Amino acid sequence: MKVGLVLGAGGVLGGAWLTGALHALARETDWDPGSADHIVGTSAGSVIGAFTAAGVPPWFMVAHSRGESFEGLTGPDGRPAAQADRSGGASFKLHPGLPPIGPGSWRLAFSSLARPMRTTPLGMVVGWLPRGFVATASISDIVRRTVPEGWVSHPNYWAVACDYSTGRRVPFGREDAPPAELADAVAASCAIPGFYHPVLISGRRYVDGGVRSASNLDLLAGRDLDLVIAFNPTSTRERADSGGILDRVVAASRTASGRRLGHEAKRLRAEGTQTVLLQPVADDLAVMGRNLLSGRRRNEVIETAERTVAEQLREPAIRELLQDLPEGEPHKLRRPDGPPSTWPELVPNVTRTPAAAGGTEA
Repeated sequence: MKVGLVLGAGGVLGGAWLTGALHALARETDWDPGSADHIVGTSAGSVIGAFTAAGVPPWFMVAHSRGESFEGLTGPDGRPAAQADRSGGASFKLHPGLPPIGPGSWRLAFSSLARPMRTTPLGMVVGWLPRGFVATASISDIVRRTVPEGWVSHPNYWAVACDYSTGRRVPFGREDAPPAELADAVAASCAIPGFYHPVLISGRRYVDGGVRSASNLDLLAGRDLDLVIAFNPTSTRERADSGGILDRVVAASRTASGRRLGHEAKRLRAEGTQTVLLQPVADDLAVMGRNLLSGRRRNEVIETAERTVAEQLREPAIRELLQDLPEGEPHKLRRPDGPPSTWPELVPNVTRTPAAAGGTEA
């Protein structure tokens, strides 16, 4: 059974929701998400996707976020696991240099005007925003704790970013993408225009892959997959009853994200690929709130997602689609017994040959 896993954008709290969701998936199906044949991550999903592709089990991500120290366990970078960052990306430092003034990408700004029917609403404004003022170093540092250099050994992990000059979608890690270090590609995928500084890779600037699509599910079209499981933190099937202006803006954004997700899923289903779409429900939305970059409720979001996604996975139609997933190794599905020093290796052989070109903030 050939399976694809798609992890969508969603900021700090979207990443927390994905963490809880993957833990629920592993527990409910006894399938290891890291064993998917293809893994596609966008923005926050690229961070969680990088960990998943490297072999980090969802239960470990949850336990680490909750503050467990794992005494005696050392990461691939040689440092104790207890020293790893627990902010989930909610660590913001200013990019050095003068504050940016004027549009961040004149070329993208004018090209979006020339092709309005081929540009998303977000894509129409991205080029006109000033370059972001927050450094992405904290994001790349988190990834380097697990994959110090090069790329994950997983053969088909893609971190989706957008070219800041053309708006073109670039799935780093795919055979036709520019060479990049994993940490730089993930930082680029997370570089929200107007907030994070763009990331320079192979001589070009890149920003958040969510500019094109929050999910980028359609990248798996034509890959001859039997099943694709997509988690999309920025959409929902819930109807917004009322609220103030900000609530209506957020609801409209989620509606647009869901519409795009449905369109992409339709394309896969048309070619015979079964597709499972999992999104936040009312309880998730109540905990996540409007500000997805806030780290205050990360663990509460994780705990809620563990429950609500498990409930979705138990629905008969979804359970039937997932019933043939292969069973994963026990230590990837649940925490092993005994002290960490006795556990099987969690993240074996995490890197392949280092990429030819790295990146920095532009």
